[in-house]
Amino acid sequence: MVIVVLTLVLGVLLGVFLLTPRVRKPGNAKVAKAVLNNKASKLYTRAEVSLHNKKTDCWIIVKNKVYDVTSYVEEHPGGDAILAHAGDDSTEGFYGPQHATRVFDMVDEFYIGELEN
Repeated sequence: MVIVVLTLVLGVLLGVFLLTPRVRKPGNAKVAKAVLNNKASKLYTRAEVSLHNKKTDCWIIVKNKVYDVTSYVEEHPGGDAILAHAGDDSTEGFYGPQHATRVFDMVDEFYIGELEN
C-alpha cells in the first residue's frame, strides 16, 4: 500500500514538473536572438543580394541584415508590396506604419547574414 501511495505521489510530482510552464528570465530573449543571428552569420555584398529580386527568390536588406523571405512572399498580407524592394534595402518600408509589431519578431526566422559594408 505504501509503495502504491509513493508511486502515485511521485507520478503527480513528475507530471506537475513536466507540465508546468517555465518562467523565462528577462535576458533570455536577447540571448536567443543573438544565437539565432550568429548561426548563419555570413557576409553578403549588395551585388549578391540584388540577384535575389524575384517572387521565387526574394532577399531583402533591413538595417544591414540580409533576409531570405522567399517562403513568405505568398503569405505577405500586403501582397506583392514586399517585392518593391526585393534584392534591395527594405528598411524604410519594413518600419512603415503598415506593419504590426509582431513582424519585428517574425523576421528573425528569415535571417541569413549581414550586409558587407
